[in-house]
Amino acid sequence: MTEFPACPLTYKLWVPETTFSGKREEILRTGRYLIPLLGIAGLLAAFALVSGDARAEELAKFTVKDGASIPQSLTGQPGDPENGRTVAIHRQKGNCLACHAMPVPEQPFHGGVGPDLAGVGSRYNAGELRLRVVNSKYVNPDTIMPAFYKADGFHRVLKGFEGKPMLSAHEVEDIVAYLMTLKE
Repeated sequence: MTEFPACPLTYKLWVPETTFSGKREEILRTGRYLIPLLGIAGLLAAFALVSGDARAEELAKFTVKDGASIPQSLTGQPGDPENGRTVAIHRQKGNCLACHAMPVPEQPFHGGVGPDLAGVGSRYNAGELRLRVVNSKYVNPDTIMPAFYKADGFHRVLKGFEGKPMLSAHEVEDIVAYLMTLKE
């Protein structure tokens, strides 16, 4: 079993002797090069289970309208777009950059798995974006995008993270406010 310091999960990992030109020991020691080994879906699943600051808050109740929108704010207040940008690009919180290209030139390594978020505020309203951040499986059951405001239904979650969402209701609202500023 190999435990990687950057991720509090324990993996049973077999790394071929010839993997990545002799980088086998570095892979086992640091977890570097996990994307090619685990695949993006495996890495996202691990991220979905353990990332972000875990919170013991009770989830806000929300209503999904027509399977496409959560029209009401989770907090009853508008979000802070500046904090939303910070959370969205934070590699251990929202980490939107792992899958999406974003208009954030100071950050390297934007993802290409999800749609580009440039102009997303012109394509969707706040309720539609809120639903996608809360749990995009309402819109697309086959998506690999993790549910950022869900606390149950996960498998193999570390005890310290059980029953806790990846983001707080305030962080969800902040991200929605930020995404709404991304107009074409």
